[in-house]
Amino acid sequence: MAQYENFNRIDLEGTIVSEIDFSHQIFDERFFLFTLSVQRRSDHKDDVQVTVSNKLLSETSLAKGMKISVEGQLRSYNKQEEKRNRLILMVFARSISKAEGQTKDPNQIQLEGYICKQPIYRKTPFGREITDLLVAVNRAYKKSDYIPVIAWGRNAQTAKHLMVGDKIKIEGRFQSRDYQKCFGPNQTEVCTAYEVSANRLERLDKYEIEGAEVDCDEGMSSLA
Repeated sequence: MAQYENFNRIDLEGTIVSEIDFSHQIFDERFFLFTLSVQRRSDHKDDVQVTVSNKLLSETSLAKGMKISVEGQLRSYNKQEEKRNRLILMVFARSISKAEGQTKDPNQIQLEGYICKQPIYRKTPFGREITDLLVAVNRAYKKSDYIPVIAWGRNAQTAKHLMVGDKIKIEGRFQSRDYQKCFGPNQTEVCTAYEVSANRLERLDKYEIEGAEVDCDEGMSSLA
C-alpha cells in the first residue's frame, strides 16, 4: 500500500469553515466531512471538502474556525444526480494537526497517473492556452481515482500532445472554481468545479493499459 501513497499526495493548510458532519460508514469505521478554506497568494480562497475517519478525529479535536494542516490524498467517486453521474473530488485525510505559523505554500499536490481521455486544447477569450486532462491515479486494492487537471501556457503546449495511456507526473494545487451552468432559457445556476491546476507536468513513460479510455459518467472509485 505504501507505494501508492507516492502516486497521490496533497498537503493543505487552511481554516475549517463548516461544522464536522457525518458522511458515511464502511464496516465499523465512520467518516466525517468538513470544508477547509485555503488561501491562495491572491485574494481568492479555495473551499475544498475534506473527509476524515473517526479514528483520526479521536486523536485530534477539530472545530469550526480552527486553522489546521492536512496531509492526505485526493479521492474521486461517482454520485448519481437526476439520472446522471457526477464526479466528486474530496481530500481523504491521513493526518491532521494544528497549523503553526504561516506556511509558504498552503496548497500542494503531487500525482502520478495515466492519461485516460484524449486531452482537450483550447484558448480563453483573452488568448490564454489551456489543456484539459483526465488522469487516472492508481491506489491499493485495484482502485483508481479519476482527477481532472488543467494545464496553462507552456504546460498546455506539452499536455496537448499527450496520448491515452501516457504516464505523467504532475505538481500543482487543488482548486475550486465557480461557474454558471445553463439549464435553459433564462435558467442558470452557480456551480462549483474542482480540479488540479498543474504548475509542473512531466511525461514519464507510455504503457498499454486495459480500459484506458474512461468516461467520467461511468464507474468511478469509492471514496474510502
